[in-house]
Amino acid sequence: MIHQRANFDWMLKDLADGVPGIQQIVVLSADGLRIARHGGDPDAADRVAAACAGLQSLAGAVAAEIDVSDGRMRMVIIEIHGGYFYLMEAGPNAYLAVLANEIAEPGLMSARMRDLVVRIGSHLTSPPRRNGQTV
Repeated sequence: MIHQRANFDWMLKDLADGVPGIQQIVVLSADGLRIARHGGDPDAADRVAAACAGLQSLAGAVAAEIDVSDGRMRMVIIEIHGGYFYLMEAGPNAYLAVLANEIAEPGLMSARMRDLVVRIGSHLTSPPRRNGQTV
């Protein structure tokens, strides 16, 4: 689970402050449960986390079709009307999702997300669950 929660929250805020246009950051488990968030409201973060579970599964299935791939999703970027959605693998069974408006620069966003994952990757992990229980 998340260790040193105060430091983790500070690092999410650092990402939000470092890239203009970020509206919400969500850290989620592979099964779609919200672990942490910055910005936005908690209900929206829960909906984003749940949707991301399906998206990361779909991206992994597509990645498995590439001959030289290990079948793992690294990053998904979706350009939507008015902004962008980013989803990045952040550690074992954990993902980092960012919603940003159209002023966010995708290259800067992906670089800052990678930097964050490298800096706190060990804190962005979620143990696997079975029937709602940690295994």
